[in-house]
Amino acid sequence: MGLISLIFGWPLAPVQGVIRLGELIQEQIERELRDPAVIRRQLEEIEERAAYGEISEEEAAQAVERIFEQLAGREGEERR
Repeated sequence: MGLISLIFGWPLAPVQGVIRLGELIQEQIERELRDPAVIRRQLEEIEERAAYGEISEEEAAQAVERIFEQLAGREGEERR
């Protein structure tokens, strides 16, 4: 049985490798998006841009709200 599954499964190995690579990339992206240092940097960048007048206070508030919504959405997904 092992030899037969090896013979028929071997041609699918590259596809399985690509699928696993995609899963690893997705896991890394999710890890980086949940990293407190990354979130802090994003918030600091928004604050700096608002301080220099590159964006309005309203745009800054919307950007911060989007970051918090993304965080809340990811935490909700993890609890399921």
